[in-house]
Amino acid sequence: MEILRCEKVSRIYGFGDNQVKALDGIDLSVEAGEFIAVMGPSGSGKSTLLHLLGSVDRPTKGKILVEGQDISRMNPAQAALFRRRKAGIVYQFYNLIPTLTAEKNILLPLALDKRKPDPDFFRKVTDALGIRHKLDALPGQLSGGQQQRTAIARALICRPAILLADEPTGNLDRKNSREIVELLKLFNRNYGQTILLVTHDEKIGLEADRMITLEDGRIVSDEKKGAAGIRQMQEGR
Repeated sequence: MEILRCEKVSRIYGFGDNQVKALDGIDLSVEAGEFIAVMGPSGSGKSTLLHLLGSVDRPTKGKILVEGQDISRMNPAQAALFRRRKAGIVYQFYNLIPTLTAEKNILLPLALDKRKPDPDFFRKVTDALGIRHKLDALPGQLSGGQQQRTAIARALICRPAILLADEPTGNLDRKNSREIVELLKLFNRNYGQTILLVTHDEKIGLEADRMITLEDGRIVSDEKKGAAGIRQMQEGR
């Protein structure tokens, strides 16, 4: 079942001679339960794409559908509601609130939405991420790996339609990076969580079931594991 679709999505910043085309006519279809790595050199449009998919930014042209809902023209209030309910976002720099415990950071999206957590799911998520014994700690009392696990738990707690991870291992050492990727794979396998992971690390990209490569704001390759060759999705490629 298709969960996400981009139709001719472009994002242009600036005006006139200072105009920069970060994305250039992206067409993309994502099925529920896929684990996708989005790769490409710096400036290729990877993070811009994730920001659009998470309604953090809006496309200049084109349409983005998530579960059939057009998010590309949402007003700020609608976009905030979409992020809380449908798009779990994980960044490189954790973005935890330093004055809140790990538990309160995790439950913050539900609190903002005035919803009560599912205790069983909360336990499963925090157990799987190995942070149940750190729920009373403040972010400053956690290691980098534990802070990122807390951020992942926060992104997952609402059971989002899509989990968007923007270089989630960029601030971590090799051991913690490997563990974070394995945990994302666990939630993909066990809970059918749809994941789009931006990374510049090819080894991490190869862990995904599908690898999309961007260059100059365009998709230049889209390869599934086991697929015969690369599906070229842009005209002229």
